[in-house]
Amino acid sequence: MIKRLFFSFFLLFSVAGNITAQQIQSERLKVFIDCHSGCDMTYIRTEITLIDFVFDRIVADVHILITDENTGSGGDKYQLIFFGQNRFKNMTDTIYFDNNANNTNFEERDLVVKYLKLGLTPYITKTKLAGSIQILMRDKNVSEKNEIANDVALQKDRWNYWVFRTGLNGSLNKEEVYKSSSAYVNFSANRVTEDIKIGFELEGGKNKSIFKYEDDNGIMQKFTNRNDNYDFTHYMAFSLDNHWSWGYDLSASRSTFSNNKQRYKARTGIEYNIFPYKQVNTKYFTIGYILDVRHNKYFDSTFYDKTKETLAGQSIKSVMEFNQKWGTFEFGIDYHTYLHNWKYFNLEANIALDIRITGGLSFNIYTSAELIRDQLFLPKEGATPQEVLTRRRQLASGYSFSTHFGISYRFGSILNNFINPRFKD
Repeated sequence: MIKRLFFSFFLLFSVAGNITAQQIQSERLKVFIDCHSGCDMTYIRTEITLIDFVFDRIVADVHILITDENTGSGGDKYQLIFFGQNRFKNMTDTIYFDNNANNTNFEERDLVVKYLKLGLTPYITKTKLAGSIQILMRDKNVSEKNEIANDVALQKDRWNYWVFRTGLNGSLNKEEVYKSSSAYVNFSANRVTEDIKIGFELEGGKNKSIFKYEDDNGIMQKFTNRNDNYDFTHYMAFSLDNHWSWGYDLSASRSTFSNNKQRYKARTGIEYNIFPYKQVNTKYFTIGYILDVRHNKYFDSTFYDKTKETLAGQSIKSVMEFNQKWGTFEFGIDYHTYLHNWKYFNLEANIALDIRITGGLSFNIYTSAELIRDQLFLPKEGATPQEVLTRRRQLASGYSFSTHFGISYRFGSILNNFINPRFKD
């Protein structure tokens, strides 16, 4: 009799415990993170344990879309959109924050987690797990007086928002019958504000390759391939209003690969963005018209017996980018023609699409195509077999095309909370 009574109590408490656990589990917020910025999901799941991360956006209570755009200082401006779904379908919010250019990856992921927590708080407070939230609302670094002083100092940047970058790279490869070396240097200075964007860029490089091979007579031959290039560019863009922009750029370049001994180019144009520029993280659709003048000097005579020439041209280009809950879409098209003869033109288009069809089913495709009718710079004399094989000279081509696509499907458990770093590559 006592055994039966004990077993009944044990069964009763076990069922009650299971019901309580199920209730708590049903109250946990289900979150789908849609990150286009290379988020460290392992770290996010480790730091935020009060919610359930799911793979299927349909079953999520909150769909978070994370995007970022580069800032003038070399950092990033993040945008986090919180789309409420199911029981939270009427709750939507957007959070912005800046990631400093000098921040390490560790500091950047801390910022992402910090603002994810801030954005998720209003949703969690509407569940029975609200009591598990702890909020500390005081500055841990400076007093209120110093904080105001720091804000004033930030507004008066001693560099006046100028950012400088420089780099030097090199490589060396050697085998018994092959040796190559390269050197590359670059320098840039730019200043970006909401009203104006200005920059100077200088880059150059040298490449040298030596090939050894036996000819038909068994005699060892040596072929040396050298390529060098440099490029200097200055650009400036002005914000006319929330939709219109005007700008120009000037450049000087040299490239042995493209038979370009000296090229000076000047361009100016206008651009219209159908959406306000402030919505660039979510949607971006521009149409631009550009006029250009270039003066070319060539190493070798071209197909048209030119050693130098001045050409005027025009181009129309359009770029579309959309980051939405259903996926991403990017499209760009650029048409350029020379004014003296419109049959010399270049038409380039590319498209990238990543669609979540339903649940764990997604489709992606990237395609790039170019119709080439403007290679006026190609040398009159044909390239030798060695120059073709070693890519010493650019070759005539009427078009280029590339594409890759795929489809993926995930099924099984929708939860994704556990971390296991064992045997991590």
